[in-house]
Amino acid sequence: MTKANSSAAHHPADRLSGIALSEIVQISERARQMRAEGRDVIALSTGEPDFPTPPEVIEAAHQAALAGQTRYTPTAGTPELRAEVARQAGAEPANVIISTGAKQVLANAMLATLNPGDEVIMPAPFWTSYADMVRMAGGTPVVLPCPLSQGFKLTPEQLSDAITPQTRWLMLNSPSNPSGAIYSAAEYAQLADILAAHPHVWVVADEIYEHLSYTPFTSFTEAAPHLRDRTLIVNGVSKAWSMTGWRIGWGIGPAELIRDTISVQGQTTSGAPSVSQAAALAALQSDRQLLEDRRATFLARRDATIDGLNAIPGLACPAPDGAFYAFPDCSALIEGRFDNDAALCQWLLEETGVALVPGRAFGMPGHVRLSFAYAESQIREALTRMKTAIDRLTSTPAPAFAGHTG
Repeated sequence: MTKANSSAAHHPADRLSGIALSEIVQISERARQMRAEGRDVIALSTGEPDFPTPPEVIEAAHQAALAGQTRYTPTAGTPELRAEVARQAGAEPANVIISTGAKQVLANAMLATLNPGDEVIMPAPFWTSYADMVRMAGGTPVVLPCPLSQGFKLTPEQLSDAITPQTRWLMLNSPSNPSGAIYSAAEYAQLADILAAHPHVWVVADEIYEHLSYTPFTSFTEAAPHLRDRTLIVNGVSKAWSMTGWRIGWGIGPAELIRDTISVQGQTTSGAPSVSQAAALAALQSDRQLLEDRRATFLARRDATIDGLNAIPGLACPAPDGAFYAFPDCSALIEGRFDNDAALCQWLLEETGVALVPGRAFGMPGHVRLSFAYAESQIREALTRMKTAIDRLTSTPAPAFAGHTG
């Protein structure tokens, strides 16, 4: 760079203040780097099923491409996919937007509705992107800690105390990433009773793990049909059908909200990929026995994971009710040995080659998240490595490791 140009420094927008790559991505990139260096790494840090996309879904995409479905689609999604999503949800196509992943549905909604000073209530632990989406849209996250002692779930009392005139949204995620917690119909009804007295507060119900439930699943609008006119349901094909790379999600909500999110989408990505939408349609119309079979496999992996974690000194983990994550409490292991849960995760990665995500990334320090969306043999090997290293660590006087940051 010449001296004349050196003053043309890059100045990021204020909205990016405090926003960076998520710790999930940072850890995954470090794991990839270690593999490139020849290290044997088991990455349990990402939420991506190891199953292949179903063959009939791939074939539907192939046939769609051969038939010329390779052009722009309507911004809101193809009529066929919108109609199928609406039919299965008991809604109308005007209540549906198809987006480039469920993540875009959430971002669209925040950009379409938030003004500076607006607040979004987020029970913690929460998926890492929620808070940054709210900030980028000009809103303020209001984080409510929901510890293990209350099942990682929001109580009606917490919700009531947190609502202000500036509250715009309540964000719920059931089954939850990272805790696997599922709200029962009765628990949703109790939250709905509070919300009924505050008509200015809308609800985002992120139900992307709907088909990965090990206890009964209830959609928010099933438990609170009287709040349907201010609820956005978020879902997609990524997790259940192992279609993370196809990038198809959808939102179901009041027609006026959907119109506003379509306006946002029209100025960002436009319509979702045409061939991917054909694939998603095939997935929704396919035999659901596949989902049941895969859910049974995840359940077996869950049980092996929980048994292995609870056999490790300093870790305590309840069995999650849904999704494919375990979220053990590691506070006893951290105490006197590590600065925080991030330092513990860094130590485990470097010492054992096992990649986990610190709980602080989800608004709940003192925990770690690991995914059991991998082969059981990999999970067992990872847990064996962790136990061996932690047994060795805990047999050494704790002060020798105090302040360790990796």
